Formats: sequence, C-alpha cells, structure tokens
Amino acid sequence: MITQKQITAFLACKNLAIAGASRDKKKFGNQVMHELMRKGFTVFPVNPGAEEIDGLKVYPDVLSLPEAVESVLIVTPKAKTKSMLEQALQKGIKHIWIQQMADSPEALDYATENGMDVIYGKCILMHAGPVKGVHGFHRFFMKLFGKMPK
Repeated sequence: MITQKQITAFLACKNLAIAGASRDKKKFGNQVMHELMRKGFTVFPVNPGAEEIDGLKVYPDVLSLPEAVESVLIVTPKAKTKSMLEQALQKGIKHIWIQQMADSPEALDYATENGMDVIYGKCILMHAGPVKGVHGFHRFFMKLFGKMPK
C-alpha cells in the first residue's frame, strides 16, 4: 500500500528526473515536466531520442544523470519501465514514482524483489502542490471518499 509518508518523501526531493520526457507538447511526458517546473522542481529530462527539450539538456538514460538527482518519475511506455527501475537501482536513486499507465506487473515484481520503495498507481499531479484544476477536483473527491493515501 502506498502511504502519504512515501509521497511526502518523494515530493521533498526537488531535483527530479523524468524518464520518458517528451518533445511533443501534447504528451504527458512534456506536460508533467512543465507542470513540475512551475511547482518549483528542478527537472532532468531522460529520453534517449533527444538532446534537448524546450531548452533543457536531456540525458539518454538514468545512469547518465548527475549526482544531484534525488528522485525519478517514470512516464515511459510499460515495456521500458523495468529498465528504468534497473538503472535507478544501479544509480542508487531511492525515490521512484511510476506514473499511472507506466507500471507493469514485471516492473512491479522487479521493484518488490529488489526491495525498492516505489510509488505506483497514483498520478503525481494529484499530490505535487499546489493542486489545482481537474486534479484538485479529483483530489477533493478522493479525500471525501477516503481514497487518499494515509
């Protein structure tokens, strides 16, 4: 079960890699990158097919990230998520969030087998404050019905 303590620890890390960052402004990997920057995070995009996204240096993989990176948000296709977990483990990154729709049974099994503390099945935009708009609306109802992590 995902706890509020896990979420709070993840969000306290202000140097955040986004594995699956996208150049396409219509894709979640681009939108979440910009939203998290607006919320005060320093983001480090990870995408093997890009050298730059919107003026930011892009890293080809998790292993090439600078030491300052404390956490990884994974927004990759499911087939690539386990590889991102393997790299995060090898890099020693302890705070990992697998965005909804990026998780797979194989990746979650790998995380469990390796004792990784991973947040999954949750949308980061419902937790990284301030939460506004549609995410604020959903958050209100999740709190109302007792569905928020405790």
